Amino acid sequence: MPNKLKRVIPAFICFAFICWVILQANAGANTVFFNIVAALPYGDKLGHIMLYGVLTLLLNIALGFKIISLAKVKVSVAASLVLFFSVGEEITQAFIPNRNFDILDLIADGVGILLFNGLSIRYVKENRT
Repeated sequence: MPNKLKRVIPAFICFAFICWVILQANAGANTVFFNIVAALPYGDKLGHIMLYGVLTLLLNIALGFKIISLAKVKVSVAASLVLFFSVGEEITQAFIPNRNFDILDLIADGVGILLFNGLSIRYVKENRT
């Protein structure tokens, strides 16, 4: 298996899992994952941090830690894509009957993205120098 494919598959699987979770939540399904999250204090917020954080880390790896410059500011392509997806997904919840827009979920997404993007950057700096 080519090395690039080995880097892309985990990010794809993580993204597919998040999409599955979103579809289950939109349908009002009751899964074992939702039960675990409900049993943990702040489980929903921790879930958002972990899901979007891990996706950011895996996407950083898949994209080779690609950075772009926007108005003289260096921005991770992976973090930008995950942030865009999470904001869009959270906003759509306002229009789904059994879901609701929650700014704290969006903040938790951002915390996960920033935290795991920071870990990615640290990893790259330590292993490329």
